[in-house]
Amino acid sequence: MNTATRRALIGPVLLLVAAMLALVTALAPGARAAGGLDEAAAALKQGPVYVDPRAADQFSSAEAEALAKKIKDADKPVFVAVLPQAPEYQPQTLLRDLRTKVGISGVYAVELGKGFNAGADPRVMSNNSVQNLVGAVKRSQYPTVSERLNSFVDSADGQARGHAPAAWDAGDSGFDAGTAIGVGALVVIGGGGAYAIARRNRKRKEAEERAALEDLRVVVDEDITAFGEELDRLDFSPGEPGADDAMRADYSRALDSYEKAKSAMAAAEHPGDVQAVTEALEDGRFSLATLAARRTGEPLPERRLPCFFDPRHGPSVVDVRWAPAGGAERTVPVCAADKSRLDEGLEPMARTVRTATGDRPYWEAGPAYGPWAGGYFGGGLLPGLLIGTMLGNMMMSSHAYGADYGGAGGDASGSDFNSDDFGGGFGDGGGFGDGGGFGGGDFGGGF
Repeated sequence: MNTATRRALIGPVLLLVAAMLALVTALAPGARAAGGLDEAAAALKQGPVYVDPRAADQFSSAEAEALAKKIKDADKPVFVAVLPQAPEYQPQTLLRDLRTKVGISGVYAVELGKGFNAGADPRVMSNNSVQNLVGAVKRSQYPTVSERLNSFVDSADGQARGHAPAAWDAGDSGFDAGTAIGVGALVVIGGGGAYAIARRNRKRKEAEERAALEDLRVVVDEDITAFGEELDRLDFSPGEPGADDAMRADYSRALDSYEKAKSAMAAAEHPGDVQAVTEALEDGRFSLATLAARRTGEPLPERRLPCFFDPRHGPSVVDVRWAPAGGAERTVPVCAADKSRLDEGLEPMARTVRTATGDRPYWEAGPAYGPWAGGYFGGGLLPGLLIGTMLGNMMMSSHAYGADYGGAGGDASGSDFNSDDFGGGFGDGGGFGDGGGFGGGDFGGGF
């Protein structure tokens, strides 16, 4: 090869290398203006932890890398940002704006100055769970940012539903986010085959979700109808003699729960969305139980889980030992009627659902029923109740509880989320133990 030929070949290569370097330099986090929501969001799309350069003294790069590895190893959609108090980070809307710009369903934890808070899409973690985790972190008075964030992440990793975003895999190579994006731009040139495979897999998953949602719709519509019939049978009028404000509030909550359940089901696009429906129905039935106690002068009922065998039976009254066919005994909450049947040696009145082999108790059904049951029993308790059953085994082995089915954490959803789940703010800048910070898990105001 003569010199002219070598030069002819080297020229284009050098141009390509220069273009790559320019692209990487332009996209690398360190090359952009330090900090800001856009930079934070761009980084969180590529990895679970972002530290604003101005907050590096609070959380070192080694600590950030270790926390990111922990989240990736757990395969959970948990996002963490460590930010300074600065004008571009508006406390009252920070969580909401960050979630909007990242556009991925998940749990978002933010350390802002000396304040801490978190928000989550309900399909990934319930508002109550977020509230309790945030409160526990604040009350623990951890002396360092690392301890606070690791404590939160340890709990969130165990409770969050869904999977880590696929884009995070790019960070495993050791490149920073900007380099990963730059190299990715070149890979796209020859990535048509990978794209086709991903597109086919996505279409298959969408078809599976549609089929699962239709199976669930039958069950959920039956539940909504059953609760509506309970309301129709209720012999109560807000204006009747003896009715007081507490009774009227219980009745109003029950009606609101019914409407919320209907609206949530009408809007459901993924099987995981039905969790909001059954959560509303469970809350409505407890309101009716409270109303009944007030009207008869009996003690108000304890807030208990619904009857394990059929949530339509209403709140449970006692816990009993029970074993599914071929399974080990476990403690389950039951209603009075099922308690009597078990005491008499009879089978409980189990909620059956449609399966490929006919109608079966829901705990012997497939993974699509995980979100349905989760709305009634809660993510933290349900797997334990179902250990040794078909649904329980699927949930433990395949993240079936609102993850494989349901558009749960890790899915791109853009700005299509309820902003109330990421509301609240730091108020006066936060702080621990003084009631500051973002506020409670329902993000309606201060904690």
